[in-house]
Amino acid sequence: MSYKRERSQPYKPGQTAPYKVSRSKIELFTQCQRCFWLDARHKITRPSSPPFNINKTIDELYKKEFDVHRSAGTPHPIMVENSIKAVPFQHENMDEWRYNFTGVKTLHTPSNFHVFGAVDDVWVNEAGELMVVDYKATSKNKPVSLDSDWQISYKRQMEVYQWLLRANDFPVSDTGYFVYTNARMDLDGFADKLEFTTKLIPYTGDASWVDDTLMAMKDCLEGDMPAVGVSIMGGECEHCAYARSRTELTLKALQKK
Repeated sequence: MSYKRERSQPYKPGQTAPYKVSRSKIELFTQCQRCFWLDARHKITRPSSPPFNINKTIDELYKKEFDVHRSAGTPHPIMVENSIKAVPFQHENMDEWRYNFTGVKTLHTPSNFHVFGAVDDVWVNEAGELMVVDYKATSKNKPVSLDSDWQISYKRQMEVYQWLLRANDFPVSDTGYFVYTNARMDLDGFADKLEFTTKLIPYTGDASWVDDTLMAMKDCLEGDMPAVGVSIMGGECEHCAYARSRTELTLKALQKK
C-alpha cells in the first residue's frame, strides 16, 4: 500500500492551519530549541547521517515475522519465552500507523499541531490494552540495555507513541517493549551471515510531559530565534557549536584579506 508524501511548509507565526509535527521533531526540540526553530521556520535542517540500511532491513524482517502471528492471532515465540500474555494487534490502519509519513496521528487542539509518529509494532494484552513495541538493532560486545544516558531518546520515542494512541481513544498500557537485537561479534568469521541475540526489554512509560512540550514548541515557533541550544547530554548543542565556530573562523579569514 502506498501513501502520498506531502512536503511540509515552513511555520508562519499566527497561522491558523494545523502545523504537522512528527515524533522526530518533538525529539529535536528536546535536544535543541534553536535547531528546531531553524528547521520549522526556515527549513534549515541539521546535516543528515548516512542511512542505517541494515537496521532498516531488520525492522522490515521483524514486521514480516510478527505479521505472520498477527494474521493467525497467535503470540510470537518471544512473547511466550518472556511470559507476555499478548498477541500482535490487528487493526485496519496498521499499515498506515507504520508508514513514516502518516503514522498514528492526532490534532492537538491547544497547539493546533497535527502530531504524528510511525510505530514499529503494537501488541494487545489480555486486558485489551495496547502495548507499544519498538525494534532496535545494534552490535556490541555486551548485552543490550537501556542504561545509557543517550537512550532517553528511545524512551521518549515510546512515550510519544503511547500518547498518540491514547489520543485516538485506545486503552494503552504504560508498559511497552523494546525488541532489541544484538549482532554477535564473538564469532570466528563472517561467512556471509550475521548472527544475532535478541532481548525483550520492558519499559514503563510516562507521557505526561508531551502536552507541555507541545505548548512549549508552539511558543518557540511564535517567537524569535532562540539562543544557542543546550543538548540533552549537557553542554552546548554540537550542531550550534559547529555553526558558530565556522562562522567565527570565516569572519576572521575575511578580516585578514
